[in-house]
Amino acid sequence: MRIARRTFITLAGAGIAAPALPRFAGAQAQVVFKLHHFLSPLSSVHAKFLVPWAKKIGAASDGRIRIDLFGAMQLGGVPSELYDQARDGVSDIVWTLPGMSPGRFPLVEAFELPFVAGKRALANARAAQEFAAANLKDEFRAVQPLCVCAHDHGLIHANRALATLDDLKGLKLRPSTRMGVEALKALGASVAPVPISQLGEALSRQVLDGCVLPWDAAAAAKVHELVKFHAEFAATPTFSTATSILAMNRAKYASLPDDLKKVIDENSGDAAATMVGRMWDDQAAGIEDMVRKRGNTVSAISAEEAARWRKATEPVIEAWIKQVRMRSVDGAKVVETIRALVAKYEAQPAEPAPAVALPAAAAATTPAPTCATWCPSP
Repeated sequence: MRIARRTFITLAGAGIAAPALPRFAGAQAQVVFKLHHFLSPLSSVHAKFLVPWAKKIGAASDGRIRIDLFGAMQLGGVPSELYDQARDGVSDIVWTLPGMSPGRFPLVEAFELPFVAGKRALANARAAQEFAAANLKDEFRAVQPLCVCAHDHGLIHANRALATLDDLKGLKLRPSTRMGVEALKALGASVAPVPISQLGEALSRQVLDGCVLPWDAAAAAKVHELVKFHAEFAATPTFSTATSILAMNRAKYASLPDDLKKVIDENSGDAAATMVGRMWDDQAAGIEDMVRKRGNTVSAISAEEAARWRKATEPVIEAWIKQVRMRSVDGAKVVETIRALVAKYEAQPAEPAPAVALPAAAAATTPAPTCATWCPSP
């Protein structure tokens, strides 16, 4: 009997959706949570962060907590609804991007402003978590934030080499965030917010000349097979990043006994941000090496040239500061604080992520994430 590819992937994903955890044999009942997200079950976030994270929670609770994972919007809805699913209890825990709801979470969006974030995911993720813990309790008050983090730097992947600001003129690029839209416009590029599920087709048909994505998302969309040039910035801060949140329904968290709350807490916050940041950095290093070996060109825009790009995008930051001022927020102070946090964590040495044993299916090449509408890249 033949099985359709879509059905096969769904079945394969279901096979790794729920991590194998020990059954709790004591008198207290096991608590089961549903974790919902929009990425493929074969994506690196699912297989190399969320599955190991869920296993850690299970082991630390002696099996009293089990977290079942559901990727690719298996529980229904569209990606932009995930935050509200956690708020309303439709899902117990979600992994989503605040940028999927432009303007709704203005403070965390500051990490996505041009030339604010760093190059390494570990630095960005830990900086985002520290900033969130101190400043975003009100912004995310509808949920129990478990981890707020930011990706590694977004490169410009294009069908021609980029070395100077002038090389960007006339290119039609897909940005990865709302702030990326404004930044590319300020730099003189044309912008086409194509859904990431259609990115490959748009590049192959030359509807797009390129896109802005971190290495992990670019490889998932097979961008490196469709364009041959990849430009990054030689120094930090760098052009762009995207933020994510791991959020839990507040009532479900509150219903836990204190000892299980402690298990969740000890594996959330900086611990989770460190875990996902190291994973992204390890992914980026491996993917960059693979891209270079296949003959693609990875170039670094010099610090001197980057100064021109930063100058050109300053109006984007100024416009954002003006917008949040209307909400009684000192945007300039927010940007200054984030830059200082990123610099603090960038100054710390990188450490590789510990090896994690994964199901064979999870080690396969990551497919492009599914997104019903245009949304920031994972």
